[in-house]
Amino acid sequence: MGAKRASRKRHNSVHNVVDFDIYKKKNQVNILPRNINQETYMLKLLDREKDIIFGIGPAGTGKTLIAVQVAVKLFKEGIVDKIIITRPAVSVDEDLGFLPGTLEQKMAPWTRPIFDVLREYFNAREISGMIDEGIIEISPLAYMRGRTFKKSFILADEMQNATQSQMKMLLTRIGTYSRMAVTGDLAQADRLQDNGLVKFVECLDKRQLSRLDIVRFAKGDIERHDAVKEVLEIYGDI
Repeated sequence: MGAKRASRKRHNSVHNVVDFDIYKKKNQVNILPRNINQETYMLKLLDREKDIIFGIGPAGTGKTLIAVQVAVKLFKEGIVDKIIITRPAVSVDEDLGFLPGTLEQKMAPWTRPIFDVLREYFNAREISGMIDEGIIEISPLAYMRGRTFKKSFILADEMQNATQSQMKMLLTRIGTYSRMAVTGDLAQADRLQDNGLVKFVECLDKRQLSRLDIVRFAKGDIERHDAVKEVLEIYGDI
């Protein structure tokens, strides 16, 4: 009887393991940019000669969507082994301690749009398994200090309120065979002084660099339902 139970446990444990190598072959990622800037952004993120790409512009332009799709594509093709998701959370000083739950649960309200995209390619069980295995990692910006990410795709989302020290710390986390997408909407920046994204983009605009690049999205790049566009027109956002 004891042997049967042990055998059943081993059987169940084997069937509870996600075979990521097999899953990489399913649901191949076809990225379909809807305008020229989205296409440029996608191509730069896929370019092996580029390491860090900034996507700057208003909400609804596909900055995060395209970055997540590229991350999944590179993972499925074996170019990266991990997808790292980070952003300033809750407030500019990232005080997460008072929130209940695990780190992933604390970050859930701010990462939900990213996971909406991931669910197009992975089911809930697979995503959970990938988080448990560290293949998908959710890390508030403050938790990135002292780490180096190798063979990873790092998505730093909504970075318009990062400080200069936070931005420097983030950009120096990239390791060999890794790529990073940094997104933000400068018009939505609440931090007027010591704004890391604003300052770095200003400096980047003045230089010709080989491994870093920037794509600027405009209001005309917003891809949303026509009714939403009309609502935003009333509010003066587009």
